[in-house]
Amino acid sequence: MRVTAFCGSPRVNGNTRALADEVLRGVGSEGAECHVVDLCRLNIAPCRACSSCRRTGECIQKDDMQSLYPELLESDVLVLGTPVYFWGVSAQMKAFIDRWYAIAEGDAAEKLRGKKAVVVTAYADTDPDTPEHVVGMFRRALDYLGIELVGVLGVSASDPGDAASNAQAMQEAFSLGQALRGYRQPMWE
Repeated sequence: MRVTAFCGSPRVNGNTRALADEVLRGVGSEGAECHVVDLCRLNIAPCRACSSCRRTGECIQKDDMQSLYPELLESDVLVLGTPVYFWGVSAQMKAFIDRWYAIAEGDAAEKLRGKKAVVVTAYADTDPDTPEHVVGMFRRALDYLGIELVGVLGVSASDPGDAASNAQAMQEAFSLGQALRGYRQPMWE
């Protein structure tokens, strides 16, 4: 099983990454092949709404997103991590998600169907409902693509290191990863 975490935090070693890493550690302990992508290290332009991808089957923008399409298509499970910024996803995550439009139809879309996903969020307050809009957005986008959202973890963590020092949050992330065992994308070929 191949699991890829896409971290949308501008902090490479921040709270979101700590949660995603722990999910991967959990699923890795079950034998999965795990990979992390820090979106903030990449050049991903916003979608231009040109609809060229609908005519040609691929996005015309030649940026780092081109290397991420295969990651999305070849992974069995997606771990989507973002801090909550003003009750939404980070700008890095939003640009990444918007560019999914290029693979939302045709052969690529068929390869997405049946995949599984988990969402991890870190947010800077104590209200447990803070990530509800983030989770709702992911739920709708994933459902549209035929990807099943199988787990969500939201953690109150503001300062760097808050999540990593929260033993309960780390245990929940690890357990979420362990629960992913057995999720494998059916072969489409």
